[in-house]
Amino acid sequence: MGEQPRRRKGSASFFQNTDCAHFPCHKGVSEDEFNCLFCYCPLYALGPRCGGRPAYTERGIKDCTRCTIMHRGESGVARVRDKFGELADLAREDEASPRGQETGQP
Repeated sequence: MGEQPRRRKGSASFFQNTDCAHFPCHKGVSEDEFNCLFCYCPLYALGPRCGGRPAYTERGIKDCTRCTIMHRGESGVARVRDKFGELADLAREDEASPRGQETGQP
């Protein structure tokens, strides 16, 4: 059996899973500082506006392997907070679309 996932005492913004097969999934961050809280980046949908210098594959898929923002200590929480307005804009219902079209709800 492996190690238990770690949290920093008194912090809800740091989580580490050293048993993950991909830990650490990004190079350039020390293992002590590596934060797994945002294993899947909540800023992915912002495309190049995420602030992480993403690359794009030949097929147009966003490649975040060079980014360490979300995994460097507790800086990812601050980045999500800074970008929350843009995320909220993406989630806001488009006024031009019929209400409930995608969910089938009235």
